[in-house]
Amino acid sequence: MSQQTRKTEYLGDPTLARVMRRPQWILALLLALLVAAVFAWLGQWQMSNAIRSDEEQNCNTETLRPLSEATELGKGVNEYGAGVVVSVRGSFVPGDSQVLTPRENQGKTGAWVIGHLVTEGPEAEANGNLAVAIGWAPDQAAAEKAIERLDADPAFAESRVFEGRYMPPEGAQIPEPTDDPQRLQTMLPAHLANLWADVQSPVYAGYLVMHDGASVAPLLTGLDKIDSVAPLPPEKVSWLNVFYAIEWVVFAGFAVFFWFRLARDAWEKEHELKLLMQEAEARSGNEPDAEPDPEPPAAAAQTNSPSQRPQIETQ
Repeated sequence: MSQQTRKTEYLGDPTLARVMRRPQWILALLLALLVAAVFAWLGQWQMSNAIRSDEEQNCNTETLRPLSEATELGKGVNEYGAGVVVSVRGSFVPGDSQVLTPRENQGKTGAWVIGHLVTEGPEAEANGNLAVAIGWAPDQAAAEKAIERLDADPAFAESRVFEGRYMPPEGAQIPEPTDDPQRLQTMLPAHLANLWADVQSPVYAGYLVMHDGASVAPLLTGLDKIDSVAPLPPEKVSWLNVFYAIEWVVFAGFAVFFWFRLARDAWEKEHELKLLMQEAEARSGNEPDAEPDPEPPAAAAQTNSPSQRPQIETQ
């Protein structure tokens, strides 16, 4: 067997999958996956930095301030006034309290008691109308009993300073066909103003979730304090970091593709070498057989010499 034939049989005609399963390419794949994992981690790090809290512009919502610093009468609630803890002086209007249900409080479903507060200076504009969530009751019947007690208490209409969290209005909700159309389901001060008696002045767009305190403790008899959770700070998206994150993900994919491209190039070279050897063997097998060497001149001369020629006898 010729050397070319043995080399061809040794090389064989491997598939791309067989080439990729060779030890050197498996090690190369592990290295490519390690590089891709590093690139993916860098992309995740960039994405985590792309969405971050805007601490410089976000105000401290837990610092007590007058209501006039958080909002203005007759204007909407902006992102710097929503959820801040404020103080306001005013007095409740007996007879204008409402029940809002259903309301969740500490994992339980119940109802809110909503009051109508007429604001005073200097914490707010005088004669403004502010909706206040006074307290939470376990059901609607308990909330209605609390309203009866508040309306009968002369201290309910006294002027005092209240503290609470100023919240933006909730969206309107269409009641179900089986619901009572008169039942309040969302905290919407603009709608509450239509239920209050003799409202001649502007209404605050937001509402106040009243906090517990020594001055308002008697008002909360039979009611629980409403949960008051600080709002999450607004988030700011850095599109440059998002672009960097996408770029690192592309690099991770390219690391794996680069390994595949190198393995495929090695397979193509072996396949081309196999074809070249087959063509060389085919050409060598189709060549004609070599012609026999001609007769040596000395032998030819000896055959044709006169002494060896047959003589013709004459008669």
